[in-house]
Amino acid sequence: MFFRFFPKSFNFFELFEKQVSHAVEAACLFKAIVACGGVTEDALSRMATIEHQGDDVAHRIIDQLNKTFITPFDREDIHSLAKQLDDITDMINNIVSRLRVYGITCVDQNLVEFSLVIEQSVRAVARAIGGMQNHKHGQVVFEACVEINRLENVGDAMRDHALSELFANAKDPILVIKWKDIYQEAETVLDVCEDVAHVVDSIMVKQA
Repeated sequence: MFFRFFPKSFNFFELFEKQVSHAVEAACLFKAIVACGGVTEDALSRMATIEHQGDDVAHRIIDQLNKTFITPFDREDIHSLAKQLDDITDMINNIVSRLRVYGITCVDQNLVEFSLVIEQSVRAVARAIGGMQNHKHGQVVFEACVEINRLENVGDAMRDHALSELFANAKDPILVIKWKDIYQEAETVLDVCEDVAHVVDSIMVKQA
């Protein structure tokens, strides 16, 4: 009788792929926003919608985790992966909100470059997640994780360059505070992508 109420298994991979698709959508929208300069109400609303959709999928994963008797890998890893993927979308949404709150209306080349690297990293995350279900795709997952780690290092260098340029040239201390916050948040997105790569790599090692 007990097992009638708890499904024995569930395809978590489909939800993970849906979750990361929202992260990719958020990264693409972020790139478009910073390329234009300024955040319109429409763009802000679209980003908020994507973030809510990502939250919904994360909640579905956790809810299903509590109902599922057999999981494809450790429960702790499922929970961690869902959280880290959700954090990617949340962080991108946070940056867009900051741009709006700070009244940023110019195109900043450093942030444009960050947006390109963020999109590349999130797409690499999507490749890693997409390859997890089939062990035959282990090399794809491995290469995606290596690329995510590489892009995180690129992000560190970009942040340091942007901050150095900011401190050397900006005269308005308020402007310095705003851009310092934005650059650091942008680099944090890449940190979170790397966190996802570490979780995925750990899962793959355990399943080998």
